[in-house]
Amino acid sequence: MSVPVPKRVEVGEDQVRRLVAEQFPQWAGLPVTRVAASGWDNQTFHLGDRMSVRLPSAAEYAQAVAKEHRWLPALAPHLPLPIPTPLACGQPGAGYPFVWSVYGWLDGSPATADQIADPVRFATDLAGFLAALRAVDSDGGPRPGLHNWFRGGPLATYDEQTRDALTRLTGHIDVALARAVWTAALDATWDGVDRWFHGDVADGNLLQRDGQLAAVIDFGTCGVGDPACDLVVAWTLLTPEARSAFRSRLAADDAEWSRGRGWALWKALILLADNPADAGAARVLDEILRSTDRWSSRLGSRATSGSPPPSVP
Repeated sequence: MSVPVPKRVEVGEDQVRRLVAEQFPQWAGLPVTRVAASGWDNQTFHLGDRMSVRLPSAAEYAQAVAKEHRWLPALAPHLPLPIPTPLACGQPGAGYPFVWSVYGWLDGSPATADQIADPVRFATDLAGFLAALRAVDSDGGPRPGLHNWFRGGPLATYDEQTRDALTRLTGHIDVALARAVWTAALDATWDGVDRWFHGDVADGNLLQRDGQLAAVIDFGTCGVGDPACDLVVAWTLLTPEARSAFRSRLAADDAEWSRGRGWALWKALILLADNPADAGAARVLDEILRSTDRWSSRLGSRATSGSPPPSVP
């Protein structure tokens, strides 16, 4: 399946001030300042001290606005950590073409490995949050689609893109092992039970305070389906010991763990194929392959047979 590349628009502080003043005059006098780590899918601005304005950067990302306003208030009471609270939904205006949102502000800074006080506790707290999210009734929840870039759906959606990246990276990485990991992920079966997932569990969407997990933000890719996509964080942020605790708390079986690894591998490969100097993607790929290289011969045979991969942290 070919997934379109979004055409992004940039938004400035003056434009946001005009949007707020025109549509929500009760907040017109509040200062507007761009958030330093504004994000890719959405551009975020402080509105006063206790609110934020979040504007999708492309039409595809704008599809998530109504979803978040519908579902975040329904999910919040079931979760052990704060998530964003929608306060108002804005309409196109002031030269900005999409719907947008005003949220309550959540205190905290993006999680970084060097600031996490206790990596194992952080991992188990995060896994507990995801376990609670999975337990919420999925009836009527948004199925995978363009609104969340097919998170929660089959990895096969990105098979062509991944294999193209592997071809382009030949001679630069262990393509044989990466291909075996990918094939095993494609072959790992899902039980077919719809569960809620966040869809983008990444450092920028995990807020920490005093070194501990304090809130989870940006549910633009959330939905119901296969929650294995939420395991990506195991290789992007967690230490090996924390990764093991994370998996144990979620009780992820070999098949789910393999699919989660596949989601992490796909993203790392396409980033590296586009920019071989991407140190972050290279580090993630190294984490993935290092955790499987001692199983490489078994993994290759299982990938051929279609059996799930062995249990590897």
